[in-house]
Amino acid sequence: MSTSVSRSSRRTQQWRDTAIPRRPLLWLAAALLFTLPAMFGNLASWVPFLFLLALAMKFWMEPRGYRLRSTILKLILAAVTVGAIFLSYATLKGIEPAVSFLAVLVLIKILEAHTAREFQAIVMMAWVLCLCGFLLSQDLAIALCLFVAFALLIAALIQFHRGSSPGPFWIPLATTLKLLAQAGPLVVLLFLLFPRINIGFLLRIGDPHLAKTGFSDRLSPGGIAALANSTNIAFRAEFPDRRTGPGGPLYWRGLVMWHCEGLEWRAPYAPASISDSFQQYPASDKTIRQRITIAPHGARWMFALDRPFGIPSGAMLARGNYLYSVQPIRKPRRYEVLSSTDPIGEELGARERREALQLPASISPAVRELAASLAAHDSEPRATVTRALQFFRTQGFRYSLSPGEYNKNDLEEFLFRRRTGFCEHYAASFATLMRLAGIPARVVVGYLGGEYNDLGGFFLVRQADTHAWCEVWIPENGWTRIDPTSVVAPGRANLDLSSFLASRVASGEMAAGRSAFLTRLARLALVNQIRFIWEALNYQWDTRVLGFDADVQDVLLTSLGLTNGGPFPLVMQVLIVIAALLIIYAGWMQLRTRPRADRVQALYERHCQKLARIGVQRDPWEGPSDFAKRAAQSFPNASEYVRQITETYIALRYAPGPAAISLDQFAKEINAFTAHR
Repeated sequence: MSTSVSRSSRRTQQWRDTAIPRRPLLWLAAALLFTLPAMFGNLASWVPFLFLLALAMKFWMEPRGYRLRSTILKLILAAVTVGAIFLSYATLKGIEPAVSFLAVLVLIKILEAHTAREFQAIVMMAWVLCLCGFLLSQDLAIALCLFVAFALLIAALIQFHRGSSPGPFWIPLATTLKLLAQAGPLVVLLFLLFPRINIGFLLRIGDPHLAKTGFSDRLSPGGIAALANSTNIAFRAEFPDRRTGPGGPLYWRGLVMWHCEGLEWRAPYAPASISDSFQQYPASDKTIRQRITIAPHGARWMFALDRPFGIPSGAMLARGNYLYSVQPIRKPRRYEVLSSTDPIGEELGARERREALQLPASISPAVRELAASLAAHDSEPRATVTRALQFFRTQGFRYSLSPGEYNKNDLEEFLFRRRTGFCEHYAASFATLMRLAGIPARVVVGYLGGEYNDLGGFFLVRQADTHAWCEVWIPENGWTRIDPTSVVAPGRANLDLSSFLASRVASGEMAAGRSAFLTRLARLALVNQIRFIWEALNYQWDTRVLGFDADVQDVLLTSLGLTNGGPFPLVMQVLIVIAALLIIYAGWMQLRTRPRADRVQALYERHCQKLARIGVQRDPWEGPSDFAKRAAQSFPNASEYVRQITETYIALRYAPGPAAISLDQFAKEINAFTAHR
């Protein structure tokens, strides 16, 4: 008999070990789905799709008792995965290949899992996958998805340990939220006070994808136009001394190009630093202070309004009056810079003049003849510039996002036949014509405009706002900005590119690049308000969380009166504060969870003491009912009160449900009771 019971018990345990309950599996699947957004756009496309396929297969296999059993098949899958990763990334080093391999290991584990221990191992691996997802991207949307995944994994474990007990599905989620709420204060405290090296909260390792930025040291035809639909953020800018920024167009200076090859221009390979005397430029009404938060791009470009003279730390002022970072920008960087709308006094040296008049190796006779005609009647530079702008304004030039392909020697093709281009075509051709006319010229690449967010009080500049313009040397004014695009596309200088294109579509000057429904939807005030709120939250996330590095922490500690004497003293201070908080929390929980019966018992003992003082002593072995009968015999006049107090005590102390009388009412009865012989 005992043998058969033992065998039955083993069979029951084996069934429990070979079937993961459905509810925990659903919580786990939901958590893993929230890890997918970090994979899309950062990993090879086959990784998240394979992940989804594995989850679907698990739900098909689990009710049928199927699982991945063959060790040889697992090894083959792992080997094929390594090969696919190498073909996708051309390397096995780096964050992306490592996370891809981890994701495939997780899905293999999902397909083979059939025991409680393996289910818990999947949860642990999924937590590691959440951390790796944060290494891939620290966007606010990705962070929220990964936080939800982390919480759902806790809910999966809670549901798993609850077993198959009935109850609403949201009970594990409620328990999870309670646990996270209890852990929240400690997490915030550790985030604010735990010592850190000066890297902020950005954990990405390796170079960002530079192709997503609108910048390089070479301006080629079509290079900027390709970014017209990019929504990637270049930087955000605040103006601390004014609410909405300076009036007029916002030309954000980024890089100055000197080497001319017709429609292609190039910046110096190694920018030369110029004197920092501009940092002492006197402040005036023409001085504009900017606070800029630049997105990581892996290069050294920094941006400021024309013309910067207050140089932030870790940067230099390069020849051409633009900012250049000493170190590559691999994390969100926040800096302040001063700019002046007045020309800064400078002279054109002989070397700069030679560079600013350098010409391509081959220029067609027609282009040379055009440049000569611009300077024929009046050699004064301003007059030549005016005639050149008039040429672009009156000769049928068109502004287009898709002007077709040009190469660097197609200057004649652009000027005399096709006459269709984007800002880089107009800037490059205008500067080349100026040099042919004997006027020193150079091309500046940066950003134009930006979308103002009234909720956050900042300008959002996207990669789509990348722009190119010219500077020509006017003897009495120095380097003077000339934007030939503005005469071909009036209004572009006063709007960000997205708003400008929307206005041209609305006026019928340009065909819509998307459906009419999406265009109307994007113009709705509610949609714009939601977008502004989301962008403001993203800005706070980037500056307050991702940008919280050692320097910001030092400022916070100083404001709190804490001295940062090094990592060890700071760790000790943090541990002391945490210990104090835990003691307070433990005391509060002790008071909160104190049994209700303690007060009931204390009130009843006070009642027994009143009776003892007049001669009726309760024996240790005597129950409440027996003691009440004996006391009633001793005090016939108070027998009803003794009986009522005893029944109330029994109801409060031993009844399975809540008693009809309250504890406060019971206390009043005890206090009011008096007995006399």
